[in-house]
Amino acid sequence: MRSRTPDRLCAEAVELAREAAAEAARPGTVGEYVRAVADADRVVTHLFECQEPGYRGWRWAVTVTRASRAKVVTVDETVLLPGPDALLAPEWVPWSERLRPGDLGPGDLLPSEAEDLRLEPGYSGEDSPPPNSVVSEEMQQLAAVEDADVTAGPPAAQETPPAAGSIAAVAEELGMRRARVLSRYGLHVAADRWDEAFGAKTPMAQAAPASCVTCGFLVPIAGSLRQAFGVCANEFSPADGRVVSLAYGCGAHSEAAVMPKPPRPAPPVIDETVVEPLPLRGPAERTGGSVEPDAPAEELGHS
Repeated sequence: MRSRTPDRLCAEAVELAREAAAEAARPGTVGEYVRAVADADRVVTHLFECQEPGYRGWRWAVTVTRASRAKVVTVDETVLLPGPDALLAPEWVPWSERLRPGDLGPGDLLPSEAEDLRLEPGYSGEDSPPPNSVVSEEMQQLAAVEDADVTAGPPAAQETPPAAGSIAAVAEELGMRRARVLSRYGLHVAADRWDEAFGAKTPMAQAAPASCVTCGFLVPIAGSLRQAFGVCANEFSPADGRVVSLAYGCGAHSEAAVMPKPPRPAPPVIDETVVEPLPLRGPAERTGGSVEPDAPAEELGHS
């Protein structure tokens, strides 16, 4: 594209553009004049520095124009635009990608996507499960074999033939009678996240005397993850109430050590709890002479 030569009358309308910028901006925030840019025939944009706090490097852009064969220049548009060194906001990211663990608060709603890879369809309660449901043919066979309604007595005495057990009962017992359940990918992602926080490679587990698999405070969980995870129920453990790997451990292990009995104190060298009466004077000093050997000793007293 060839560069245009700015229209002379539009290029000279600097003060008109400054007045338009000052009218749109806060008082005292329109700075020095930068330059003029030719946008089209008889269309010129004047740029002014913006001194608004928080808009470093931005410019007030005022576009002026005039009609053909007219000498009166008018303002077409006033806008604040970023310059080459402008401080810009980060690129917009969808909320689903900005969300981090712990961001959800009371009253917040977090809808899950229809094609969330962490979920897959469960059993909705229809007579036959959907093709991609976890309740497959194997589950139907299990329902037919283990959950059949049996009535006592010979078949001839039964009013109706035995009915095969419903898939809904099996699905509900296995925790699958929900619109969606965890997929294998969702299980692996959760297991990796839990193992990273409370797994065997953490510094706490490396210094622990034993692993959680032998701890009495470990509460087993249901499902396939019970082979590798449980819930800690020790209030003094840093993982109390958290899902921990069976290979995790801490110093609060139930079998880490046995509390020793308090030591018994040694007998005192000087027993200060017994009062021993001692005479202040001997028998000869009290009587002023010799004392009969058989004479009873006089008790001390006060005169």
